[in-house]
Amino acid sequence: MATAPHHRAGRLTTLAYLFLLLSQNIAALLLLPLVLASAILTLFWIGLPFVILTGTLLRTLADSQRRTLGHLLPKGPIPSAYRPIPPGGLTRRGTTIITDPGTWKDLLWLIAGTANITLIAIPGALIGHALYQLLFALGLAGNALYNTYAPTTLTDQLILLAPSALLLTLGLVLLPPALDIYIRFNRLLLAPSEKARLTARVAHLATSRANTIDTQASEIRRIERDLHDGAQARLVALGMHLGMAEQIVEQDPHTARTMLTEARETTRHALTELRDLVRGIHPPVLVERGLHGAVHALALTHHLPITVTIDLDGRPADPVESAAYFAIAELLTNTAKHAHATQAWIHINHGRNRLVITVTDNGTGGADPAPGSGLAGIRRRLDAFDGTMNITSPPGGPTIVTLEIPCALSSPKTLPSSATD
Repeated sequence: MATAPHHRAGRLTTLAYLFLLLSQNIAALLLLPLVLASAILTLFWIGLPFVILTGTLLRTLADSQRRTLGHLLPKGPIPSAYRPIPPGGLTRRGTTIITDPGTWKDLLWLIAGTANITLIAIPGALIGHALYQLLFALGLAGNALYNTYAPTTLTDQLILLAPSALLLTLGLVLLPPALDIYIRFNRLLLAPSEKARLTARVAHLATSRANTIDTQASEIRRIERDLHDGAQARLVALGMHLGMAEQIVEQDPHTARTMLTEARETTRHALTELRDLVRGIHPPVLVERGLHGAVHALALTHHLPITVTIDLDGRPADPVESAAYFAIAELLTNTAKHAHATQAWIHINHGRNRLVITVTDNGTGGADPAPGSGLAGIRRRLDAFDGTMNITSPPGGPTIVTLEIPCALSSPKTLPSSATD
């Protein structure tokens, strides 16, 4: 880290994060006695429920600190690499928490709370005292400074302006380096080790691989079912009609012509179903016009008014394009079915080797990625590409779904000039 990333933020924003970090460390100090007590109680079986409780609280607090630090780091939040707490008995869950290397790193961060508070409290205390002294000098903060010094003349009050300005300047000067040291120290404590990161990565890949296999198997069964119930049945009926027409063509030409007409109609329906099936596997518009054209076409055929904004300098790989297209289609389907929305917006761009898709609607909100839902299916689809899905959907709306898929774009191609619909 060549420069302190928080230099990018304004002084007031940095100060706000300073107080947020301070409050989290105070909460860590309050949690420390509970963690120590639960550790002692583990000598007896009764301590296991307390271990699970304090371990969960510790993870929550540490993750909150990671997210806050993420606002001050150029790469975003610090990742966590905890072992998942398995369902089952207390012994199994408690053992998982105790033996998790991530828990021990969090304990180190918890113990370092006093040092953290001291580090970030120094500039905060200087700034706070300077502001209080400034208000006092202006006659806006009582009659006695900390109930000890009571100036008798206006000159005595104004004399306090010089030290308050000096303390304020000193606090603002010390704030960036103190926060920089704090970030480096706590990033060292809270960032997972390389081994833990690799272990979590392997576990994630194993899960996403299993989900991908399940999704592919389900898709194959769907295709088989659609072929069996649709095109295959029509082709069998077509063969029967042609065979019967062949047998009676000389004895009853009129009936034979009727059967041939029905056979032609059956052929048309079978071709339509095959085209629909192919579109469900990989839409031709996606092949011909890429994600840009396919999403615009999808928006035009939707019954809701949809605004589409796309800023891409090239095309992602075909599997990524397909996953992104079907994810957007599923989100729009959910919007139409459940959100009661009157407007939707789609924004697609690419940066830092990530395809970023945002789908927003003005519906009723409350979207829930529960297992078995369409949103859970989107998440499984993105897992195959190490992608992520973040949902913001408070009751009453709006719903904002952000998809991120790591990928590179091909060389720039000529794309349609229209950016909105």
